[in-house]
Amino acid sequence: MNAAAKLSVMDPVFRKEDEKLIHIYEEAFPIISKIVCRFGGSMDDARDIFHDALIILLEKENERQQLLLSEKAYLIGIAKKIAIRRFNARNATVSLKDSERQIELPVDFYPTVNDRRLLRFLEITGRKCLDLLRAFYYSMLPVSEIAIRHGYANEHSASVQKYKCLNKLKMIVQEKSLQYEDFME
Repeated sequence: MNAAAKLSVMDPVFRKEDEKLIHIYEEAFPIISKIVCRFGGSMDDARDIFHDALIILLEKENERQQLLLSEKAYLIGIAKKIAIRRFNARNATVSLKDSERQIELPVDFYPTVNDRRLLRFLEITGRKCLDLLRAFYYSMLPVSEIAIRHGYANEHSASVQKYKCLNKLKMIVQEKSLQYEDFME
């Protein structure tokens, strides 16, 4: 019979190791569970993280000669790093669309625009400006397509004309001493 077969669970070496693990569990698990709870984890998450940290501690025990900290402090440090990685990864995967779905705005949140009044001011700028601004802001066409449709030499010319139209509209609004609220119903 070999030496390993002679050892039993009743052997004092096994009892000493069990007592050591129970002591570490009693001292470190409550602290680790509080850390995990602060990150929004459950008791099952705390158990998983504790066990992962314990395995790392036991694996590292053979590699190092002496701990600079107590086993409890070392175990808590490992568990904290595991929790940070796990919960940061979990939180980083929330999509913007999912969070937008959770937000409900009241029906009257956005004021309605007085379309007729705004259209009158756009018509004052001229038919060309009206069509150009409609293509940019309403149809949201790319500048290259707007340049082709409206007969501009290139995209830069179309952008410059849009800028001129906006300035013309701005001057008309300033002449009439109008405010943003004047266009809202």
